[in-house]
Amino acid sequence: MAHRIEVELTSQTGDSTWTWRAAGAKQPRGTVDASLVPEGSGVGSVLRAEVETTLDGTTVTALLPVKTKAKAGPTGVARTTERIEILGTPQRGPDVNVVYAGKGKRRRDERPEGQRDGSRRPPDRRPRTEGDERRPRSDARSGGRADSGGAPAEGGPRRRSGPARPGAREGGGRDNPRRLATSSTYRNAALAQFKPEQLPVAEQLLRGGIPAVRQAIEEQNARARAEHRPEVTPGPLLAMAEQLLPAVNLAAWKDRASVARNAGKDVPLRELRSIVASASTVTLDEEGTEMAAALRTSLDQRVTALRDRWVERITGALDDGRVTDAVRASIRPPEPATRLSAELAVRLADEAGRAMSADTPPDQWLAILEVVVDSPVRRTVKPAGLPTGADDHLLAEARKASGYVPELARLMGIPIPPPPGPRRPVPARSAPGRRTSS
Repeated sequence: MAHRIEVELTSQTGDSTWTWRAAGAKQPRGTVDASLVPEGSGVGSVLRAEVETTLDGTTVTALLPVKTKAKAGPTGVARTTERIEILGTPQRGPDVNVVYAGKGKRRRDERPEGQRDGSRRPPDRRPRTEGDERRPRSDARSGGRADSGGAPAEGGPRRRSGPARPGAREGGGRDNPRRLATSSTYRNAALAQFKPEQLPVAEQLLRGGIPAVRQAIEEQNARARAEHRPEVTPGPLLAMAEQLLPAVNLAAWKDRASVARNAGKDVPLRELRSIVASASTVTLDEEGTEMAAALRTSLDQRVTALRDRWVERITGALDDGRVTDAVRASIRPPEPATRLSAELAVRLADEAGRAMSADTPPDQWLAILEVVVDSPVRRTVKPAGLPTGADDHLLAEARKASGYVPELARLMGIPIPPPPGPRRPVPARSAPGRRTSS
């Protein structure tokens, strides 16, 4: 792909070629045909070059003089030194511009009398008494919202105050995690250590690994066949790519790890887990080993804190007698591999079984059964009995759930059905009092 850079002429080899280097570089980068060098150029001249970078290296296709900076004019405004002056008679437009009003819009004079002062509020038709005071316009527009001191205006609608709903994020965001910044420090450092002929291969490795290198070779050979030029042998380039791959992968991993380490608790847990897991796929050096150990420690601490809060939520609900909330909390562990301790699982199953007794109202009994079916202790729950006055609907639901809760089948006197297949993931419930749009 062709792009433009600034190059400096370093020497002339005979009358046919010049050597050049990128402006500011230490060593020459290549040669260019003397026919492309503008007249008046010499050693040390800085020119604009259009170059094309391929897997074989960088080729100069055109040389242009460097643009001169704009000089300031008498008024202090920069003006260009090269311009084209056009002489001619300026065209004069019409003296009167006619703009037609759109359909459906009334003229200002056609508005009602109470709206000709420029405001959009409808006129106030109610009669005013002698002691009536007009509210400030800011209060009228806000509809009784909070004033500058934060207190709601008298007579206006008050917002419901109270603690934020569980799971709400600070700053008004719902469930959108903060997007982390990207870094290319380690990748740039790795590219600076490669030789010039290795840079195109390394850049392709950063884009997509070995498959990206193969695709670039195929595209270059396709262009070579179309232009009747010799093709590139893929073997040496792929061998070079295999040699550079460990260093490129390590640099890319270090960039991700450094961003996660600097972000701290702001990094999403899924991203942190992915970085820690991918550390085993690269060859770590001493610095990389330290970064992986620090990130693994941070991940363990965050997962442990989530697990502790999950257990506290279940234990607190059981202590308060909220069996349904405790069983519902056990359905969604912080980690898929998280399991309840044996002591807590036995207590949860016993409390759920005692809550499903004959004295429990039918609707509450069905609510407990619904969460028990999705809980990890469903096969150890032993319901104390069926509710008094159970209707056909409750018996049908209990019979249907007996495959998940075997003790229900013994309680109803029916054969225990085979355990059903895996259940679908439980969808997240919406907040109380909020309707979901269909």
